Amino acid sequence: MKKLVLVALLITGLTQSGCEFLAGTLVGAGAAGGGYEYQAYRQMQQLEEDYKNRRISREEYEDRKKQIEKGSIIY
Repeated sequence: MKKLVLVALLITGLTQSGCEFLAGTLVGAGAAGGGYEYQAYRQMQQLEEDYKNRRISREEYEDRKKQIEKGSIIY
């Protein structure tokens, strides 16, 4: 989903004239991407804490970890 939004923003930016709009588009897309990555980081931290405190099983830990990694560029 976030990749689709990023591509749509970049295409829109390329069709508009002026460097200012393109720069604004890139900054906005970067900020949105950073927000997604920060959320993935927080989810991974919470997941690890839940596993260490034995609130979730190993199987659930692995499943949720795969989901977070799938939606993140960094992980």
